[in-house]
Amino acid sequence: MTSLNIAFLPIARTTFDLDYAREKTTAAFKQLSKEAFEILGSEYLITDAAGVQEAILGLDGKDIDLLLVFQATFADSSMVMELAQAIDAPLFLWAVPEPHTGGRLRLNSMCGINLAGHALTRDRVYYEHLYTAPGDPSVIDAITLQARAGRARRVLKGARLGRVGENPDGFESCLFDADSLAERFGLEIVQFNLQDDVFSKIQQLAPADTQPIVDKLSQQVNGIDDMDMDAVHGTLGVYKTLQDTASQAKIQGYAIRCWPEFFTELGCAACGAMSMLSNELIPSSCEADVNGTITQLILQSLSGEQAFGTDMVSIDEERDALVLWLCGLAPLSMADPDAEKRVTIHCNRKLPLFMEFPLKPGRVTIARLSEASGDYVLVVGEGEMIQSSQSFSGTSGLIKFDKPALEVLDTILGKGLEHHISITYGSFKDELLALADMLNLPVMQIT
Repeated sequence: MTSLNIAFLPIARTTFDLDYAREKTTAAFKQLSKEAFEILGSEYLITDAAGVQEAILGLDGKDIDLLLVFQATFADSSMVMELAQAIDAPLFLWAVPEPHTGGRLRLNSMCGINLAGHALTRDRVYYEHLYTAPGDPSVIDAITLQARAGRARRVLKGARLGRVGENPDGFESCLFDADSLAERFGLEIVQFNLQDDVFSKIQQLAPADTQPIVDKLSQQVNGIDDMDMDAVHGTLGVYKTLQDTASQAKIQGYAIRCWPEFFTELGCAACGAMSMLSNELIPSSCEADVNGTITQLILQSLSGEQAFGTDMVSIDEERDALVLWLCGLAPLSMADPDAEKRVTIHCNRKLPLFMEFPLKPGRVTIARLSEASGDYVLVVGEGEMIQSSQSFSGTSGLIKFDKPALEVLDTILGKGLEHHISITYGSFKDELLALADMLNLPVMQIT
């Protein structure tokens, strides 16, 4: 996982005890510097408007996941407000306690963030806060959580996602609103035509262009030699074309109309290619599910690892688990290391190339950017992928939620949620809730 970028800006007023303020600031800066953060800014106390402007200029053009204002002493709200308005990053206010000596109030730090918090709230600016001494381990946990959410927010704001073709008829769960997504999240949807932008390029490739990909994939999975090699080269041509397009057009993820045209016009499947793209952190969803790809991008930004968009297809009553399945596009990194990783053909179309394996066991976070209610809602949950054999051909797994599976399913069906959910390995529910706060998104917790 890449480092989280923290802008550390300490503020103070010269009428308080600056020596004591510098002592606290140095301790806080050293604590942060010991972690795997990229620290922007410095220990130098900002005490006036000129110092604020200098700090803003010093951060210009930098990718910032969290703006951390360290309230070294009391100050009115003006410096914090100017920083918040100039720097596009979620805000974290840190105030420090001081001894009750019966004498001079040397810092008055708490009152400073109280004043700033009120001004920010009146201006509808998101912030989080902490009141504790440098050295408290809770500081790192709180800052890490907010910075992870802030990185996901930043990734969304600059993202360009490719929509390849249209969603199939009758798949309203894959509809999207490009203008609304741009306004709410700052991301751009780039439309690609199946025939002109994708198929025509794939059809120009020769087997020699994709043979190195065949050779590499053959070292990772079994069964390629048993496949129709013309179709295999077709799928890997899809992968190469979309990978090249992502590099050239700065595309961070894809929502792809995976059927029927890939089968009927190219004679191969898109799913194996989508698995490989997702494995390389270019999240790809089937049936042109744009909001599904956005969800995968969010989860990937939080975990630093691959995300997978999947159907929910059955309940395993004996294990009180929900069966997650898709025909073969889970990233290889999610394969159970104790099971065989194979390639296969589509169960109905009888064409390759699809991945086939059960998902590995481990804690997973579940999410969905949903528009079922007519406005955006972030669906959030957690569960445990439990080790099992494949429930169906393709890629599948059993997820045991933190509540009975039927209760979760009743919520999904009763609220009319989309048929795709996304998962990533690890526990990031709190980060999703923080991100929802940053984006002013309602939350639906399904576990």
